[in-house]
Amino acid sequence: MKDKIHPQLHEVNVHCACGSEFVTRSTKKELRVEVCAACHPFFTGKQKLMDTAGRVEKFNRKYAKKEAAPAVAEAAVEAAPEANQ
Repeated sequence: MKDKIHPQLHEVNVHCACGSEFVTRSTKKELRVEVCAACHPFFTGKQKLMDTAGRVEKFNRKYAKKEAAPAVAEAAVEAAPEANQ
């Protein structure tokens, strides 16, 4: 390796917003993070699932109007001959 081209690594205490601290190496002198492995929902098992049912219902409502319009038109065509008799 060439000399004087690589940054110096320092042992750093990483401070999380939850209060957790751990030691790692970094080119920065101090690290502060919002989420760490101790408080991240994926690692703690407290992960909230997104409301996929609400998204599906929203999708169905959005496209039900487009599907219902041809169905209403077909119903009108079927009802029209009855009205003429």
